Amino acid sequence: MWKYVLKRLAISVVTIFLILLLLFLMLEFMPGTPFNDEKLTEAQRALLEAKYGLDQPIFIRFFNYLRLALFEGDFGVSYAIQKNVPVSTLIGDRVMITIRIGLQAIVLGTVIGLLLGLIAALRRNTWADTGATVISVIGVSVPSYVFALGLCFFLGYKFKWFPITYNLSKPFLSTILPTIALSMFVIANVARFLRSEMIEVLHSDFMLLVKAKGVKKKNLILKHAMRNALIPVITVVAPLMVSLMTGSLVVEKIFAIPGMGSLLVTAIQVNDYNVIIALSFIYSILFIGTMLVVDILYGVIDPRIRLSKEGGSHES
Repeated sequence: MWKYVLKRLAISVVTIFLILLLLFLMLEFMPGTPFNDEKLTEAQRALLEAKYGLDQPIFIRFFNYLRLALFEGDFGVSYAIQKNVPVSTLIGDRVMITIRIGLQAIVLGTVIGLLLGLIAALRRNTWADTGATVISVIGVSVPSYVFALGLCFFLGYKFKWFPITYNLSKPFLSTILPTIALSMFVIANVARFLRSEMIEVLHSDFMLLVKAKGVKKKNLILKHAMRNALIPVITVVAPLMVSLMTGSLVVEKIFAIPGMGSLLVTAIQVNDYNVIIALSFIYSILFIGTMLVVDILYGVIDPRIRLSKEGGSHES
């Protein structure tokens, strides 16, 4: 097991390194500079680039940035959005707000989706199955910003249960409406996939054998059927988790959430290189870290996957 985990960890570290290098190369060839003020002369721009080290060769800048970012947590300063403000200060609170809302949406969506999918599979072709299917279709078909607007109108404006816009004095209450809006897509996908996988597993030869051994229905469903059905569900949830934790720009705009999405768009518009790289770096770590956890969960839930991959590495 440990060999399997260490191999996946090594691949993740190399991937993060390559992503960061690619980001540097892409920004190098982007049109414009962080110093786009028309009042600046070419000589003044050159002085500013020398001050911030942008006149150095790209690979020197890359390894300097890598050393500072990884070992000292120093992502440089903002060139344009808030001049000379450390990027870590600029994005610190925003990252936590976005990740918090994303995690809440994932947990809420996964729990409700699992319950709906399980009920729909166990009560196939009944009103419960139909209801769960309708909810799934609505969740997949209707964009999250439509749910956000509806929640704003009814729960925020009509009933005044929750703040419509993000309120720093009420951080938890301010995250409830965006959490519900973002969780609808997760609920729909988890419910659909679990239902189809559970139906397939329940009618498999393996389950017939387990039934023949006299296993209780509760243990049959939770220990055998659910375990086999969860692997495809994890595959679906993992990318959704990253996309929600990195923020939905439209939902952030509707609820005026000071999150990562709006900051990234602003940074791209003004060519604030350090902010772009830092946010993209955080996105990459979140995505690769999540996929690493998913790989490990695969090995825990179904040891056959771990053994087959380890066997493949021995053969190669």
